[in-house]
Amino acid sequence: MIDHLDHLVLTTFDEDACVDFYTRVLGMQLESFVGGTPPVARKAFRFGNQKINLHVRGREFEPKAHLPVPGSLDLCFIASVPLDEVVARLQACNWPIVEGPVQRTGATGPIRSVYVRDPDLNLIEISRPA
Repeated sequence: MIDHLDHLVLTTFDEDACVDFYTRVLGMQLESFVGGTPPVARKAFRFGNQKINLHVRGREFEPKAHLPVPGSLDLCFIASVPLDEVVARLQACNWPIVEGPVQRTGATGPIRSVYVRDPDLNLIEISRPA
């Protein structure tokens, strides 16, 4: 029945820090659009055929998760470049690596991963097929 993920919603305490991390550090594209109930100006991070819609804590859009809480996500992204390039970019951006590179198991098989935390302390895994 389900084919793929279209988007997910990330709730942040600090919109500017969040935008900086997902665009400057991870290289996602910032997108503005109108949506929600009632329709309002919104932001999202686009990458590949997916996106992450952004909510700011206390200013969430309806409908929303029952308990939207910054720092509660654990996400794994598949990188479009070798993991060594990911590590080099993180180092160039002075973004600390929590763990890795390490071997893990992804949705389609073995992966090599590094872990970082975004400004809201969500755990972000960046991986490549092993």
